[in-house]
Amino acid sequence: MSIRPLYPHVHQINVSDGGVPKLPVWEGKVSERGLDGDRQRNLKFHGGPDRAVCLYSLEIIEQLQEEGHPIDAGSSGENLTLSGLEWELMRPGVRLTIGPEIRLEVTSYTTPCIHNRGWFLNEDFSRISQKVNPGWSRVYAKVLQGGVVRPGDAIHVEV
Repeated sequence: MSIRPLYPHVHQINVSDGGVPKLPVWEGKVSERGLDGDRQRNLKFHGGPDRAVCLYSLEIIEQLQEEGHPIDAGSSGENLTLSGLEWELMRPGVRLTIGPEIRLEVTSYTTPCIHNRGWFLNEDFSRISQKVNPGWSRVYAKVLQGGVVRPGDAIHVEV
């Protein structure tokens, strides 16, 4: 059993060489291009300066697990799994400071793709669609200021 900090923080950092799941790493360097060591399969829908970093909520993942979905941190392709945030506040325009250096701005909700079907009962990946289930979506962010991110880094949200 792990003990979580009582403040909003980075739970896990996730990367892949393309596709999902993204796997945990102990630290990552964030730049305008995203997280070093991470790659997206389809640049039409993922990546680029306005979709440099994908964010998701540990608490939402845990709620999905309680519903019986076999999802885990990194499964759905988020780069940073965050904990302790009011996820309903994560909408385009919101800015976050992560650790001492990183500043991000949420730019859009992500559109779940068919590659996420394995993490959901009956392969219903629309469970994390903002259009179908508002408040359950991952979000994309652009990088306003890069730096190094580590699990446990504090998060400050500017609404």
